[in-house]
Amino acid sequence: MNRRKELFHIITERSEQGDIFFAPILMQFAAHYIGRTYKDFYLDHNVLVDANLTCMRDFGTDAVGLISDPYRESSAYGLVLNYPDESVPQPQNPLIESLEDIFELPDPDVFKADRTRDRIDGTESLRRSVGEKVPVIGWIEGPLAEACALVGVEQMLLKLVCDPGFSNQILQKMMPTAKAFALAQIEAGADIIGVGDAICSQISPEMYSEYIKPLHDDLFRFIQKQDTMVKLHICGNIKHLLSHLAELTPDIIDLDWMVDMEDAYEILGSEIVRCGNIDPVAVIEVQSSENVFATTCGLIRAEQGRPFILSGGCEITPLTPINNLKVMMKAACNFLRSGYKNTSDK
Repeated sequence: MNRRKELFHIITERSEQGDIFFAPILMQFAAHYIGRTYKDFYLDHNVLVDANLTCMRDFGTDAVGLISDPYRESSAYGLVLNYPDESVPQPQNPLIESLEDIFELPDPDVFKADRTRDRIDGTESLRRSVGEKVPVIGWIEGPLAEACALVGVEQMLLKLVCDPGFSNQILQKMMPTAKAFALAQIEAGADIIGVGDAICSQISPEMYSEYIKPLHDDLFRFIQKQDTMVKLHICGNIKHLLSHLAELTPDIIDLDWMVDMEDAYEILGSEIVRCGNIDPVAVIEVQSSENVFATTCGLIRAEQGRPFILSGGCEITPLTPINNLKVMMKAACNFLRSGYKNTSDK
């Protein structure tokens, strides 16, 4: 059995046994948990690795990951960024303003650019640290997310509406670097590549189908040919995109709290692992541990036997109480013996 199929089998088998695969998105929370700033976490892979390993030890996470911020590739392209202590990097000015800028933009060497090299080094370090059994999740930006980083979000969305030529040119330009960065992390030890394209939640199904869907299809197939799973991350409400995503080949799709898991299962089917989808703020951050435990158990009960990964709908917030994450772990690893009762059982 190859690694991609093996991981799908492990996730599904554990769901059937009530021992749910637990892989929340941990970034700023993880940094603070080991006493470091978010800036430390996204600029130094040694901090990121330490944070991931510590959270795996203390919270029972079933995977470690390289997700940190959306500006690795854009930095390699030459985008000038400021690096706040407790926020994502901030672009100083757009790198791309015209069609000519796209034509003049070189494809970066991901092994030589500082921030892409740092993530590759982090992949190698995590693989050495966890051995062969624990999945390592690499991370790249999807084509629309990367185009927005270089052009600016508002300007890129306007281009999608008003300038198809510009839009197609820059989106195609993003693909070689996305593939090269994915491949570098796979060769360094990643079993899964996360593809972050959150801005897709803000475009119409027709626009997604015209501009992005063919590129996602190409990118996913490229990654999977390396015997590596694809984990698509589009946070927010993506109900309007689910039918299109079902026609593609991602192995895992992150689903935010706005998406009904039953509806998603009906559309996506049993060959795609759904990952999510407890509200990371309104539930995981602010509710009592007892309520978080009950909500988690309720979701696991509904998903037991299906390909499913337990996570928040998006990143675990830095204000999340430590015990709230621990009770999610308790529910995930011991659901059948947790003593959870629901009034519907009576």
